[in-house]
Amino acid sequence: MLALVTTMGVGLALGFRPDGGVGGVLAAMLLLLVFAVSVSWIFAALGVVAKAPETVSGSSMLVMFPLVFTSNIFVEPDTMPGWMEAIVKVNPVSNAATAVRGLVHGDASGSDIGWVLLACGIITVIFAPLTMYLYRAKSRT
Repeated sequence: MLALVTTMGVGLALGFRPDGGVGGVLAAMLLLLVFAVSVSWIFAALGVVAKAPETVSGSSMLVMFPLVFTSNIFVEPDTMPGWMEAIVKVNPVSNAATAVRGLVHGDASGSDIGWVLLACGIITVIFAPLTMYLYRAKSRT
């Protein structure tokens, strides 16, 4: 959360003025926090099965690297080849970035936010029980 506040503070100091106002910024931060907690279940599962802590760090890049670089964070999807644009549209990182941008700029749609929350729910429903199962299985041995 401190990173979000710091990033917003630097943006404001550099002249960024969010059209969504304080409410939009707070909603964007809350949405990012919910997204981060749901994605953290993936890394918790990796941490349970990993032999060493360094393994989690390296394997987390195997998960996040393709998700970030096949998203709309750096490049407009319209400039991508058709097959990659299709991947970008279903990427949860792209959906989160679009919803957060919309909230901060004051033009978020309910469907943008809904897709992020749906992705968060799906990720949590899959990986939270899996993590707990893996943890219990590991603690029994």
